Amino acid sequence: MDDFVRNKLVEWGLSEWVEKFKDEQIDSESLCELDDREIENLITKAGPRVKFKKNLKLLKLEQEHEEAAGLVQCEQEHEEVADVVQVLPSTSDTGKRKSDLRSDASRLQSPAKRQHFTFSESIILSDVKSIMTFVHARLNDQDKLSAFLKKKISDLETDKRELVGVFGKTGAGKSSLINAIIKEKNLLPSGTINACTSVMIKLEAKTHSSKYEAEIEFITKEEWKDELWSFRQLLDNNKNQEKEDDDYHDAVEKLSALYGEEWKKSSENLMENKYFKEIPEFLQSRRKILTCESVNELSAQFVKYTRSESKQGEGNEGKKWFWPLVKCVTVRVPNNPFLQHVTLVDLPGNGDCNKSRDQMWKGIVGDCSTVWIVTEINRAASEKEAWEILESVSSLIGNGGECQQIHFICTKSDLLDDSDDLSRAHIHDRIVKRNMQAKDGVRKAFNKRTKINKHFTDDSFKVFTVSSREFLKGKYLSPEETEITKLQGFLQDLNDCHSETVNYVSGAYGILSLIQGANSRGVVSKKGEVFAELERIVNLQLENIRKEMEETYTAFEKCLSDGVEKSKGSYGEKLKIFLYRGRNSGFCRVLKCVVENGGVHKPKNGTLINLNMKLASCLTDSIDEEFRKTFPNDSERGAFNGVINEFSLNTDFLIEKYKNAELQFRFLKTEEEKIKAKLSRMMRKQKKRVYSSLTETIEDIMEEGYKKAAEFEGEGMLYCMRETIKNHVHSKKDMFEQAKNTMLEKLHDLMVNILEILEKIMKESIERSFNTDGGLLPDVSTELEMVKKYCDQLAATPDDETSLDLLTG
Repeated sequence: MDDFVRNKLVEWGLSEWVEKFKDEQIDSESLCELDDREIENLITKAGPRVKFKKNLKLLKLEQEHEEAAGLVQCEQEHEEVADVVQVLPSTSDTGKRKSDLRSDASRLQSPAKRQHFTFSESIILSDVKSIMTFVHARLNDQDKLSAFLKKKISDLETDKRELVGVFGKTGAGKSSLINAIIKEKNLLPSGTINACTSVMIKLEAKTHSSKYEAEIEFITKEEWKDELWSFRQLLDNNKNQEKEDDDYHDAVEKLSALYGEEWKKSSENLMENKYFKEIPEFLQSRRKILTCESVNELSAQFVKYTRSESKQGEGNEGKKWFWPLVKCVTVRVPNNPFLQHVTLVDLPGNGDCNKSRDQMWKGIVGDCSTVWIVTEINRAASEKEAWEILESVSSLIGNGGECQQIHFICTKSDLLDDSDDLSRAHIHDRIVKRNMQAKDGVRKAFNKRTKINKHFTDDSFKVFTVSSREFLKGKYLSPEETEITKLQGFLQDLNDCHSETVNYVSGAYGILSLIQGANSRGVVSKKGEVFAELERIVNLQLENIRKEMEETYTAFEKCLSDGVEKSKGSYGEKLKIFLYRGRNSGFCRVLKCVVENGGVHKPKNGTLINLNMKLASCLTDSIDEEFRKTFPNDSERGAFNGVINEFSLNTDFLIEKYKNAELQFRFLKTEEEKIKAKLSRMMRKQKKRVYSSLTETIEDIMEEGYKKAAEFEGEGMLYCMRETIKNHVHSKKDMFEQAKNTMLEKLHDLMVNILEILEKIMKESIERSFNTDGGLLPDVSTELEMVKKYCDQLAATPDDETSLDLLTG
């Protein structure tokens, strides 16, 4: 421990913890690297811990500000040298226009430009955040305007995180692909290690630490107890039958992984504590944290929570695998640029029979902005499982989700048959030719998949042919030809902080403008006139939105009415096809699983069975086109035909009319953009609930029938289950009308909520701008000038050219 840490603890009023920090050898270097778990171990009381975290955050801000100032000075010195170089004549560039030179620079130096751009903007963002922290501290809580401004400053901070969901069967090369893309060769194990089909693996960046971390979240003890009961029922029912059933093998696989051979011999309670000695966190309903210095060490430790050995080799007989108890594993990679604002999620393709795992799976799938479907190149266009996965999730990621892009990724593109006698050039040409053929075949297959096309256009579907091995070794293909670099570039674009920086800086500029405008008192004489003008504009704009929403509601009402009539006319045939798809005991067991699980059965292999979705299909089909048009995932125009995006107070015109109120109008302009972005995010979340309400209503109404059908046992069980379900649907055929009404009600609530939020926030902002005295506000003229300069720099050029001008403007 050094004097710096001791002095800081005393300064922060935490002198009683000095000895603890001394014992743990915390010095000035390690102080700022402490994570939440380490802080909790050092300071065991909540009050002092909160105080410590707050002061540590401010300390980091001060250090970042000092570093940023030093870096800016270094860059300015570098530019002075560059300016001297640029005045020298260049024969190779003679006769070229400035735009041509810039184009050449962009083409030849794009990686450096991206780093330079991100570096420059990080300085700006850090600087403006420090400014706003300082302004926030100077505002008091004694008047409404100050309280309003403090809240606005707090609301500037937004955490941008994109979810990329990765689907693909075991052996398709998912692990090798992900390892190659994020440049962590040995992170996800492959080869002799078999992936289980139920554990989700999230990959995120870990900041402020150089250690690798895995956080394991378990299912509850009650859920595992229920699964054990289901396994016992399944195994008892299969005693005298051929044991080729997928669900039978699934039960045996899970029990063997966790208990070895003991579950076969022992009649003891498999919930006894002795079976969970290595994972006390499971019994305590806590998450387990693994922290390691190296990627190899972490991979070796967390593998037992996600995988099993394909063969129990020598020395593995007594080894336990805990994945049957695991809900999700979050792996955090230190300072990984590809994961800074992106979470990659390795997902099972079919959800899970465990309800909490399935609920988490649905939530993650619905939140994915991009989905990767990974399959081997050999039969990519005709690969049944890959297309079945995409079809089964299409409604969850499309109208029922946020997905903007589907990437169909064909792996192992370097593997060729009979290539031993060919030259390197011939092998290269054959690989490239087959890649083109594979892409063409996959695109044609996509165009034939009507179930997917209802939710996605050709523009949102892209095909990649990749080779992780060639990317690492480069024997026949260049890195670009492996297309790993394209996927890396895609992740870099998702991680691009330009929009975050622009939004924060422009928002800060608006807030500072309002503070300075309130202090200037230049608009006092015309406050009433300005206020009335703004209220008139807001009411007019809200009325335009209201009219568009009413037309949308009418369109949905018509579509759903058609869907109700079709549902009433077709449910009998749908039930017949579903209930009489098989006459043997195998189907009896499948139907038993369906009714025991609320109309849904997720077999270990094969297609998801969901009777609720089948019954709701005419309703969802009737609205799919209108829904995608109303709530597009991939359109810049926005929801409700873009009418919310078009909302405007026309502040540029008002500035010309009321010059003295320019600063207040600048604030209102930034508020206008901010609220539209907020509403856009809100609608992406809420529209999923509107869409899913159709199937959920059917599911709720069918629940009673499923429970009755599940009670039957023994001889005649199949007949009784069929008849019970048929009779229940027939007696509840008004459920289609109820589903329609529920969806329309949720749609109406969403519309009302949007209008109320927009009206409340804009009118409150206008009120605070023109009807509040700013006498108690600090002078922020210097801060305003600094942030205005940053705003001008960020707005001066297109995104990809900002770095060229940020430091020279």
